[in-house]
Parts: sequence; structure tokens; C-alpha cells
Amino acid sequence: MKKEKAIAEILRYHERTKHQPDRFAPGPGHMDWANEPVPFRFYENAPAFRLPLLKKDPDAAYVSLYERSGNKPLPFTVTNVASMLELSMGLSAWKSFQGNKWALRMNPSSGNLHPTESYLILPPMQERDNQGGVFHYNPYFHGLEQRATFEGEFWKEIRDHFGTDLFFIGLSSIHWRESWKYGERAFRYCNHDVGHAVACLGFSANLHGWKVLWLNALADRDIETMLGFDRTSWHAFEKEYPDLLLLVHNHKEKPKVFDIPPEIVSSFSSLSVKGSPNRLSKEHADWKIIEAVASATEKPRSPEPVINWNNSAYLIQSPVRPSAATIIRQRRSAQVFDAETAASRDVFFAVLDKTIPRQGCAPFDAGLGGVSVHLAVFVHRVTDLAQGLYMLVREHTALEDLKQKCRKEFLWQKAEGTPGALDLYLLERGDYREIAASISCHQDIAGDSAFSLGMIAKFRENIEKEPWLYRRLFWETGMIGQVLYLEAEAHGLRGTGMGCFFDDMMHRLLGLNDDSYQSLYHFTIGGALEDKRITTLPPYHHLEPRAGRK
Repeated sequence: MKKEKAIAEILRYHERTKHQPDRFAPGPGHMDWANEPVPFRFYENAPAFRLPLLKKDPDAAYVSLYERSGNKPLPFTVTNVASMLELSMGLSAWKSFQGNKWALRMNPSSGNLHPTESYLILPPMQERDNQGGVFHYNPYFHGLEQRATFEGEFWKEIRDHFGTDLFFIGLSSIHWRESWKYGERAFRYCNHDVGHAVACLGFSANLHGWKVLWLNALADRDIETMLGFDRTSWHAFEKEYPDLLLLVHNHKEKPKVFDIPPEIVSSFSSLSVKGSPNRLSKEHADWKIIEAVASATEKPRSPEPVINWNNSAYLIQSPVRPSAATIIRQRRSAQVFDAETAASRDVFFAVLDKTIPRQGCAPFDAGLGGVSVHLAVFVHRVTDLAQGLYMLVREHTALEDLKQKCRKEFLWQKAEGTPGALDLYLLERGDYREIAASISCHQDIAGDSAFSLGMIAKFRENIEKEPWLYRRLFWETGMIGQVLYLEAEAHGLRGTGMGCFFDDMMHRLLGLNDDSYQSLYHFTIGGALEDKRITTLPPYHHLEPRAGRK
């Protein structure tokens, strides 16, 4: 698609899928339970094997998720790859209520629908005495389904090209999983979830002494070739769209190159693929605009992005206990807040500070690009900090541009007590609890929290530069969201992402009169109330032998 047409298609999609107080973005209008998508992708008739589950979690402190200098690199073995997957894309629990059961996962997802699928390109590993190949990760049984097998010197050529031991993780999206419930707005949510997943993988890799790196030069079609998508017969409306490919390497051994040349990509086309994707629903709604925007945002080969890193130290030391793995496992999305719990000012600053990309610190050093997203924060209950509307400028060079675009009467005063390294500004004092809830589709959790926020992305400039950057903007917000989820848990709070908000109401509040900036994702953190009627079950209890069976 020509660039001008792609830009127009993206802008049309984004405007059409905005929620407004008098109408929501086009959606199904009801829950078609008979066609609810199967929550797990299986490849029928593909060789599959279970991965070992962790007998004991890593005892690393929570800060080890971010800082990698003290993390000892582990060897690339099936056992270690399995533990990385378990703590990033695996199941975290099952929930049960009135005869219904549903799985929760380590990686957050809009509506718990999980459109993101993960694939691995693995070297030969002695533990299984295999030749390596392309695999699909199935979290239901915590196992790998082998889609292709390497022959001869296939992997050696890849390893020699990069000059270090490594493997790859690919992510893809099934748009139907989200559009079944959310209709046309689903494309946004799918890309939020890609960002969630990249952060999850980056954190888990860090615990193993590994680093994930986005192979940004690859085109979407390159990834389709490498993962075998171009040789897969998808069921109608259930196609998987390639998102990105991550290189995983020992953080102390930097690869000598950061690209896969076309000749290596094309060599994957010689691999025969195994297995057929399971059918997710009997019938489907045809949301044509999602396919159109997916086509408009198809990524070609591209140069490496320029990133300006913040090299300041984190503001305060993160809690030593619980451990990093415990925080990952206990992450949940809050449903209701108590409208009482406050965050201390130091905790509030520390949470926001973790969203600032730093060189050598997960998850943002995966290299998805420079900062485009800033946080408009509603402070409701933060001790020793005035209620009001604030702005966290995540990259200081954007400050003047934001001042020019936002309402002229805003104060832009450095927030009281803010450390110099944190660019947090008070825009306006006042009680924003009702306003925050109203903007977030009248969801009380946005006002009953300690604080909530909207993620404000530099929009038009990115889309006009490269149309596919539309997806990357949502990836950035998803990564921020996962940081906020874990930070909330680490400090005894709970968070939840909110994809439902009135886009232009948020823009009018800030005084944004054009599409230079757009609000793409909202989030809220506070003291959660638990629904004790719901039973929690272990994540892999369904795989345990039943009584009376061997």
C-alpha cells in the first residue's frame, strides 16, 4: 500500500474507533457466547512435548527484573528456556465461579482474551537430542509444538552470523480473539498486548541473565517466512499476523550484528511446516476495517531506531521482598478499588520513575525505539502531594512541545518534592476523581484509586514518518502498562489497564486541539478489593494426574 493511502487509512481507523460519551466505537453489541474463541492455539498433528515446570522459583530480588549487571547468565538449555517462558507467557492461575473456570496468564491481556501467540526458533539442544527448529509455545500444557525442523548446518550458519549463542522469540496476533468482544477497537488492544508481552519476556529473560533485543530491521513478511505463516492454511478470520521477532542472548556477550540478512530469511522457506491451526470459533463477524488497518501498518524492512537513553540511577531501591518471581506470579488486574488506600509520595515517584527507559535496564532496552509516550496523571490519594492533574514527561526534550500543545493556563510547576531526575509537573490542582472516572467510560476504578493516568503519544508525526509506527506506539504503552502492573504489586497495591476511555474528552481536558498527540491507553493503581466468591486454583492443576488414574 502506498504511504499516503496507508496514512489516510490509519487516521480513518483511529478516528472511527474512538469512544465518545454518546456512542462507543463499532462493536458486536452483545456477547456471542456460542462463538467465543477458544483461548488457546493448538497445532493439530504437530509433534509436541511438555516443558519442565519450575520446582523452585529464582530467589532474585525484585530489582533484578530491571537491573541486569548482577544477574548471572544461565546456559541456553530446554530447562532454562522453559522457566523463562513459564515466568513470562505461562499460566499464573485458574479462577472458578459458579461452575465456570478460566485461566489467567503472566502476561496481561485486554478482557483476558490473549490474542498474542509466541513462537521460538531454537538451536539444537542436547537435553532433547533434537536438531532445533521452529516451535509454537502452548501455555495450556506449558509445552512446545514443533512446526519445523532444522537439517544439517542450518543453525550453524545463523549462529556464525551473529557470533554468539542465541535463540529467537516471535510474537503474533490473532485479531479475532479481541474483535469477538470489542469489535473494531480490537486492533488497538492487540497491539497493547504485544507491548505487555515484550515487557514480560524482557523481565523474565533478565532473571536468567539474558537480554531480549528487537530485530527491528525485519519486515513483517520476513517474520512470516521464518515462522512458517506463509505456508500455513489459516481458518477464515483466524489468521495470525506477525508482530516482531526478538533475539535472546547472554547479556554479557553482545552479538556482532543486529540483523538477519535476506538470504538467511529466505532459507527458512525451504523448511516444511507441521501441524494445522485449531479452529477457534464456528462463526465470525467480519470487521473489514481491522484487516484494512493491518494492511496499512504492515512493516517493511527499516533502519535501526535512534534512542536517547536516560542514564540516571533509579530513585529509590525497590522492595527486597517479595522476590521478583513472586511479584510476576501474583500480578492481577484489579476489578474494584476501596476508594481509601493512598500511595506514599515516595512510592508514587518510584512507580513513575520505573517507566523511564534506561540504558542497560529491562524492559525498555529491548530497543523498540525512542520515547513517544508521556503520562497525564490524575493524583487522587498520594500522601504529601496535592490532588490534581500532572504530566510525567518521559523524555525531557518533549517538554516544550507538550507545553505548546496543551492548555495555556496550565501551571507546569515541578511537582512538590520531586527528585530532579523525574520530570513530573503539576498542571492544575483540584479533585479529579469524578473527571477521571467519567473519561474512563464511567469506570469507578479510575477515580477510586490512589492515582490513574492516560498515556499520551506523539501521534501524527510518527504516523507520517512511517505508517507501521502506529502499532509501535501501542507497543510502547503496553510495555509501560506491564511496568505499572509489577510496580503496583511490589508496593502492596494493584493496577489495571483500561482500554475503554473517551478519547477526545481526554484530549479536550488537556487542550489538545489536533492529532499531534493522542491518548492511547489508560491505567489506574490503588487498593484492590478481592471477590472472595471466586476460587483460585494452581496454574497447572489441570495437568496433574487425577485420583484413581496413573
